Amino acid sequence: MTRLSVNVNKVAVLRNSRGGRDPDVVEAAIACLDAGAHGITVHPRPDARHIRTDDVMALAALTLERGVEFNLEGNPFAPPRPGYPGFLALCEATRPAQATLVPDGDAQLTSDHGFDFQRDADRLRPLVASLQALGCRVSLFADAPEDPALATAQATAAASTGAQRIELYTGPYAEAASQGGAGLIRGLERFSGMAAAAAAAGLGVNAGHDLNQDNLGPFLAAVPGVLEVSIGHALIGEALHAGLPATVRAYLAVIDHASRGGSIPLA
Repeated sequence: MTRLSVNVNKVAVLRNSRGGRDPDVVEAAIACLDAGAHGITVHPRPDARHIRTDDVMALAALTLERGVEFNLEGNPFAPPRPGYPGFLALCEATRPAQATLVPDGDAQLTSDHGFDFQRDADRLRPLVASLQALGCRVSLFADAPEDPALATAQATAAASTGAQRIELYTGPYAEAASQGGAGLIRGLERFSGMAAAAAAAGLGVNAGHDLNQDNLGPFLAAVPGVLEVSIGHALIGEALHAGLPATVRAYLAVIDHASRGGSIPLA
């Protein structure tokens, strides 16, 4: 069954807006895990706009104690600076179960594209090897091309880096889902095709970005073999109304229904 990793970045955004420790990122992660989440994801940025290095250390300790996955996301090419030792240094210090490499720039509000693997594979290969030497499973942020031939080429190039998984950037799917109709069908076909190409290349498939309770079920029903979804923005927003434990359990119910072949139409 697909596993749910909760991204707690937005809890840190709220904390940092006021200073101090509240809301506490670790307490939020504990609430998610107690409600059944399978792991915790964070994406520390070099400017420390939300998750900070001390948060990474504390969450690594929590997930190790709980025996659950810690998924650390980041741009491995972003240079170190005061307060941010660099992505590889953070991985060396915390040994996350999964390191997800994302090609985002400092100025990006949020991640909005995957790697061009045909261009970037040579640069990624030694980084993948270094992370795997630390015991990390490596996942690479990936787009889902509309052209099936390009999807195959990208998946093959991604596999050539030695990474074990890709994470499908699902922003375009979420946008299509919000519009419905033929665009949604094409979006599902596009992501299903990329997942199939990844599987054929020997890669596992994760997914994340803009997934929510409305669009997650149809995505999992249509896209084969999704091992893990990383969800933060929508889940934390929904939790403001329903509470973190109830919201996490609602996502788990969607995943469970999809895993049993349930049909979940979009509203």
